[in-house]
Amino acid sequence: MSSLDDVLVTIDTNHSAAINRLFDLLAIRSVSTDPAFAGECVKAANWLADELKTIGFSAQVRPTAGHPMVVAHAKSNQRDVPHVLFYGHYDVQPADPLELWTSDPFTAQIETTETGQRIVARGAADDKGQLMTFVEACRAFFEQGGLPCDVTILFEGEEETGSPSLPAFLSANKEELSADLMLVCDTGMWDKDTPAITTMLRGLLLEEVVIRGASRDLHSGMFGGPAINPIRVLGKIIGDLHDDTGRVTLPGFYEGVEELPEEIAQQWRALPFSDEKFLGELGLSVPAGEDNRSVLEMIWSRPTCDVNGIVGGYIGKGSKTVLPAQASAKFSFRLVGHQDPIKIQASFKQFVKAHLPADCEVEFISHGASSAIQLPIASESLTRARRALAQEWQREAVLAGCGGSIPIVGTFKRDLDMDTLMIGFGLDDDRIHSPNEKYEVTSFHKGARSWARILHGLAL
Repeated sequence: MSSLDDVLVTIDTNHSAAINRLFDLLAIRSVSTDPAFAGECVKAANWLADELKTIGFSAQVRPTAGHPMVVAHAKSNQRDVPHVLFYGHYDVQPADPLELWTSDPFTAQIETTETGQRIVARGAADDKGQLMTFVEACRAFFEQGGLPCDVTILFEGEEETGSPSLPAFLSANKEELSADLMLVCDTGMWDKDTPAITTMLRGLLLEEVVIRGASRDLHSGMFGGPAINPIRVLGKIIGDLHDDTGRVTLPGFYEGVEELPEEIAQQWRALPFSDEKFLGELGLSVPAGEDNRSVLEMIWSRPTCDVNGIVGGYIGKGSKTVLPAQASAKFSFRLVGHQDPIKIQASFKQFVKAHLPADCEVEFISHGASSAIQLPIASESLTRARRALAQEWQREAVLAGCGGSIPIVGTFKRDLDMDTLMIGFGLDDDRIHSPNEKYEVTSFHKGARSWARILHGLAL
């Protein structure tokens, strides 16, 4: 096995060249949502495949119904070592609005601030800078004799548009992409000096409800009172979805919701996090979720039900005295633990139907459902990764939750039965999806060193 010390020295020696390589990748305008940039997505895939071949991988660009995938393989020169699959995405969000950027979003710049240097460009943090930390770690291993683990790499070009080609690609290449463990670097640190391993991802259920009443819009003076108002019906449904303590009232909603393991609860309580500061920065002061839960608990480990949009009646300037014929709302449910999104969907539909008065009908439009993901805290791979991160950062890694969802992780768990280590080096202020996106130089450099330590630790 390659000497870890030698590999780390190689990463340090290669740092300037690694920055230049990242700049070359960032210059490719691989915006997946805009057909005008389809050629740039192909260019990014080819660039990555060529780079991986140069390092020592066998790599191919694979076509899909949308943008291509990059698949690469390399075997360790050691026997009886784990096989890991690393996932990342080369596509980026549009750079608009361009006038808010301080420089060309596809010409990377190094900016120096009071806290250090940062790389500014579209995709710097999401996800090109992140995926290149792993590539640079692999490069150093090859230069020092070979990888400590068997490694497969999958880079896709449609993550920013919901990965529409991924399910079919996984189904067609299931055996080739199967591994002992999946590694994902599309997450972040607790702060700039403290690494994190994301062990919980909330699931997501998206439902749209359309309530219809009269056959046409009505004059509220002539029909108000005897004619049902779909907005009032919808308002009653929304209001009854929570009780006075902030709990969701859907029957069976909390089935599969577990309390935090005490080890995790203690760690979260010890984190330097202020509920008051978090809310104060938003112009708020009182937590609006479940009573007796901290903000971190609410975001990372508790389920939610929210209304994300309401449409009904006249919404233009001024007033119009109308009773609308229909009203609609979009709902999102963030799920945790072992909550079943299909059961919750059925409970929600029954709840809505039970609230319908005479002369009203309802239409449901589903926008997707995915289960929550939770990595076992006692996992040997998590223990080894946490030890490796502590060696690099000289701080214990936070075992964090994630308020959002990363559908790819659920897809791999469902289709390939693979657990995932989610370890990233982004920061909350990296401005992903926004103008002046950035990635700290320290995140890029120490991220590569961290992956070297993790791969070495997994193979011991």
